[in-house]
Amino acid sequence: HGLRTKVRGRSLVHWATEACVGQGWSFTVCAGMPWAPISKVHKRKSGLLLSSTFCFLSCMLAPLSAFVPTVLRPCSRTFCVGFVARTAAAQGANFWRTSPDSARPRLRGGAGSAHMSAAAETEMGTLSWLAQQADHSWLAQLNPDPETDKHAPNKQSREVKSGHYVKLLPTPLRDPKYVIHSEAMAESLGLSEAEVKSERFVRFFSGDQKQVPGLECWATPYALSIMGERHTGNCPFGNGNGYGDGRAQSIGEVVVNGQRWEMQLKGGGRTPFCRGADGRAVLRSSVREFLASEAMWALGVPTTRALSLIVSHTDSTRRPWYSGRATQITVDDPRLAMVPVEQRAQVVAQLRARGAGRDPDVMIEEPCAITTRVAPSFLRVGHLDLFARRLQGLSGAREEERKLREEEHRKMVEHALLREYPDVNPEGALSERAAGLLAEAGERFGALVAGWLRVGFCQGNFNGDNCLVAGRTMDYGPFGWMDQYDPLFAKWVGSGQHFAFMNQPTAALANFKTLALALAPVLKGGEAEARAAVAAAADSIEAAVADTWRRKLGFKERGSRAEAEGVWARMEPLLRASKADWTLFWRQLAHVAALPEHPPPSDHQLLQPLDAWSDSPGQHSVWYAPLVGSVRGEWAGVLREWRGLLGGGGGL
Repeated sequence: HGLRTKVRGRSLVHWATEACVGQGWSFTVCAGMPWAPISKVHKRKSGLLLSSTFCFLSCMLAPLSAFVPTVLRPCSRTFCVGFVARTAAAQGANFWRTSPDSARPRLRGGAGSAHMSAAAETEMGTLSWLAQQADHSWLAQLNPDPETDKHAPNKQSREVKSGHYVKLLPTPLRDPKYVIHSEAMAESLGLSEAEVKSERFVRFFSGDQKQVPGLECWATPYALSIMGERHTGNCPFGNGNGYGDGRAQSIGEVVVNGQRWEMQLKGGGRTPFCRGADGRAVLRSSVREFLASEAMWALGVPTTRALSLIVSHTDSTRRPWYSGRATQITVDDPRLAMVPVEQRAQVVAQLRARGAGRDPDVMIEEPCAITTRVAPSFLRVGHLDLFARRLQGLSGAREEERKLREEEHRKMVEHALLREYPDVNPEGALSERAAGLLAEAGERFGALVAGWLRVGFCQGNFNGDNCLVAGRTMDYGPFGWMDQYDPLFAKWVGSGQHFAFMNQPTAALANFKTLALALAPVLKGGEAEARAAVAAAADSIEAAVADTWRRKLGFKERGSRAEAEGVWARMEPLLRASKADWTLFWRQLAHVAALPEHPPPSDHQLLQPLDAWSDSPGQHSVWYAPLVGSVRGEWAGVLREWRGLLGGGGGL
């Protein structure tokens, strides 16, 4: 798309695309920087020649890519053309086509040479150029709501009884103003800095869809499950047909430099799934989502991303807030009914200590805002859950309806495979591929919650509808990073213990169970195979969490898991009793490990990096209160044991 070198008036990337796609093969264009500055990188003719030669060889050797997983990977401030086997989707390139021997759709990137020629005529980095990268696979491969036209413009809550999406338009913010954008995410989408600063950018990402012809908009239905139990109480119709994207609208699906991205507005106005709400988000919560999602990405935790934040200087809405006069939570609060009586006083004390335990008791006016979030897909466990539910209870249904429900479920499963698990047995039968999806998803769910524990993050509303099939963090509603360690840390009273910090692996397994049962209709072994997959996922999640403790404790060998678990079992109750700061503790623990072995450090020396307040006035301690009594001795013993294990060759 951006390579300046031309052969007979056509870019080398154009030739590579035509040659590879013409043979049914695909390649990935990888870049560690925007395309536009490539000419600045390759200033010498030798550099251009090298690039040209590599591109030419990539085209000629494309068939060999079936045996070579990846030739080159992206490098900082360089560019390369690499080729991958059969479909580049395994590397996230997301190509699709229909082969002569199979009706199964495959992922692709772009629309062939005609598309490439048209793109070359549009200035790169603009929204018009981005629209030319559009490939709306959700719309192309799935079914529309057959009643969309009947209920146009689809801005009121209603039952959506079939179909995977409803086409509609967002409700634009009036008088939109730019607040912030992510340079890294804009670069990944190929958008230039000049375009980001344009009025068109502000208007499009504040809900004015007509600003960019070629990009489509839709909202989707999905189901709600809490801790593996199906719920319809949040649906205004009591049957689940009104639940889905209540204030989120996808505004385009594009493939840029081989990577598929879906863009979605949060707060773009009412949809058929709004359940009577106004469909808006406010600036306060939008700022939190923008910052949190980009922070999680920077911390290496799988997550959706944020592109932009736009606020209205005219539109506002009312939201609950705190007057300061609300009655604090007590041990008699009905929301603590699940907590054992002997533990309620402790829970109440913990909630009060972090300023929680109060309900909003006033309504305030807040400015409306829209965050544009971006991800390879926003395919939720709830999407698959919904269409699996609709397969049930069809004993007396007409044959036509039965076939429709089976088709909708099958398509949803196939789309999940195409979008998020394209490398899972791509030539196998659907039953085999679905089983492979579950095996891989168990690993991803484990990595997700292990990442949360690693950085002290708590997703306070980890329902099946807030759990992506790909295992990414999403929907930053009630969430937070923990300061003082508390295994029951949660961001709101309604979270309950099931979504508390240390219970998140259990919540992940509950969502996996929902996913597995949703795939059961296409598995050879049905529900029995699904339940076996849940058992395997439990092992995967447990292993991922254990490995997090191993790494946080400095053990470099995976075989050190038992030693790490033993240290953690002794350390965890001390962290609770000592009121330790989760982040500062692990940071300062590195200084404890760095203490010299000879002479052996005293108890005071072992603890000094952690309780610096005692010897270094003005420095912060990792404890929220000074250690007293026997706790200091217990800590010294654990730290001495831990250092001994590290020194035995298994750590650091």
